[in-house]
Amino acid sequence: MFTKAKSSMAAFATLLAVSSASVPANAEDTIKVGILHSLSGTMAISETTLKDAMLMLIDEQNKKGGLLGKQLEAVVVDPASDWPLFAEKARELISADQVSAVFGCWTSVSRKSVLPVFKELNSLLFYPVQYEGEESERNVFYTGAAPNQQAIPAVDYLMNEEGVERWVLAGTDYVYPRTTNKILEAYLKAKGVAEEDIMINYTPFGHSDWQTIVSDIKAFGSAGKKTAVVSTINGDANVPFYKELGNQGIKAEDIPVVAFSVGEEELAGLDTGPLVGHLAAWNYFQSADTEANAEFIKTWKAYIGDEKRVTNDPMEAHYIGFNMWVKAVEKAGTTDPDAVIDAIVGVSVPNLTGGYSAMMPNHHITKPVLIGEIQADGQFETVWETSGLVVGDAWSDYLPDSKDLISDWRKPMNCGNFNTASGKCLGSTPAN
Repeated sequence: MFTKAKSSMAAFATLLAVSSASVPANAEDTIKVGILHSLSGTMAISETTLKDAMLMLIDEQNKKGGLLGKQLEAVVVDPASDWPLFAEKARELISADQVSAVFGCWTSVSRKSVLPVFKELNSLLFYPVQYEGEESERNVFYTGAAPNQQAIPAVDYLMNEEGVERWVLAGTDYVYPRTTNKILEAYLKAKGVAEEDIMINYTPFGHSDWQTIVSDIKAFGSAGKKTAVVSTINGDANVPFYKELGNQGIKAEDIPVVAFSVGEEELAGLDTGPLVGHLAAWNYFQSADTEANAEFIKTWKAYIGDEKRVTNDPMEAHYIGFNMWVKAVEKAGTTDPDAVIDAIVGVSVPNLTGGYSAMMPNHHITKPVLIGEIQADGQFETVWETSGLVVGDAWSDYLPDSKDLISDWRKPMNCGNFNTASGKCLGSTPAN
């Protein structure tokens, strides 16, 4: 699962310090931080909480004295689940509001929409959600899971622990599910799974009529082989999907579903009774029994003023990413993007599941992988986890065009897609 000549990056997982730069801070009264999450539209069900989490993190940092002797100021915009609008709002945050960094996006299509803006204007994006890989950008820090930190381990768990032989790859019709399923299909075939034992289905954002699709899944699972659904369904489409599973009596012991985009926040809007035993793969669950997590939950509930509000994996990713940015700015002595990019590799901060996560040269972080089982109260019980932290891999070992690629944004390589076979960087190297 963790192969290839990326082992050189593993040596950096315990790196705790980088050189400081003596560059003066900006002259403004505050340091502005951009928050780019959908507060309306189909993705608001997932993203609104991330906006609230960022406001809490900024508030907590200000109570500690701020950053570089200044208070942090949140600048919140609503891209409204409209992918082109994400790019417009990103440009507004960077050019008009002059934020020092942006924390945002959920879907990969929204991230892809803003990438040219961050490259053109040389600003920083901290992206907190699991994604499909096949990308490593100098201006982006991927604090969510790469496929080898979620999708591949989830399939291994189902195959090895549950004896699954038939696979339904069900996703929303956009880049993240399609690329992830391309990787998973190649991985399953490499493991000896026949093509006829793989069913792939895509539905649009906000899809609500699941009766026929769930019937097809039920029929596919009646062939006498243990069947599972690997779900990359995103946003509010999950609510009717899980309801229809319950309507048609599909139980976890018959056809388990492992989801990559369903966490505590999404389950809060569901009757979880019929879903008990279904699974999710993440790097954090609210049920994690650590002192750091208990303190985070306590602070969150107090800040939001609602004891029923839950925490989830992308919130932890923002917690990690925000603290990494703060630490890198402190090391660099400035919020200048180039200085922060140089300073952040090797920065290590506590995560909420125990231990520390480090920023790697490929701008991905080290994370544990957890498989959780849905409980009646909408929480997850961890049923499996990796023995240690996993280094995020930007490029898949299972796609021919990617298997020889690595990413290292340190000088002198300074490349997101270096081909270890040819010894060449396949993309243009950003200017220093």
